[in-house]
Amino acid sequence: MSTPSKRRLIRDFKRLSSDPPGGISGAPCADNLLVWNAVIFGPSDTPFEDGTFKLLLTFDESYPNKPPSVKFLSKMFHPNVYANGELCLDILQNRWSPTYDVAAILTSIQSLLHDPNPNSPANAEAASLYRENMKEYVRRVKLTVEQSWIDETEEAQAYADADA
Repeated sequence: MSTPSKRRLIRDFKRLSSDPPGGISGAPCADNLLVWNAVIFGPSDTPFEDGTFKLLLTFDESYPNKPPSVKFLSKMFHPNVYANGELCLDILQNRWSPTYDVAAILTSIQSLLHDPNPNSPANAEAASLYRENMKEYVRRVKLTVEQSWIDETEEAQAYADADA
């Protein structure tokens, strides 16, 4: 059944597919248009560079009037990401606008990797290191980047094993 939110998500997907912003991708699950898998590549010239970070976006029928819930599936060490992968990002909370589409959401998250806001921490340890010990912060983020590769390798191996 087509609903306004599903029509909007189809439009978002067509736009994202035809003109994707650099370093992000996303698509609805095959069996549920309201659940999307997305990938953000760590922005260059940041400690997140070369990382491949998976996210899950969950929409409901009130989209675009209400933002989706967004969660990192990849392990993330960042001042604005909770231990459970949820984000502290103003456009997903009090600054949401129905003009935002999926591409804008993912681009904003990618920007957050580039420019954390340690004054609104979801991860107090990451925020503290970001402010007070950048060398250790960068070391911890690079471990997260390396973990994102391991996750990719394990997933690829799981697919290969399933096909065998």
